[in-house]
Amino acid sequence: MLENASGVFASAAEKKEATPDLKDRHAKIGQQALEIDFLAGALGRIGDASAKR
Repeated sequence: MLENASGVFASAAEKKEATPDLKDRHAKIGQQALEIDFLAGALGRIGDASAKR
């Protein structure tokens, strides 16, 4: 309970600084989507090789 007390009484500006920027989150999601597409394509070129064995 005491660990969360600072969050309860923090001002709106302090709370905003603590949350990650939405633009950063979208960039990370896009990066992960590209990595997944790349890995799926690479595994497809290998043939029947699968990450699940």
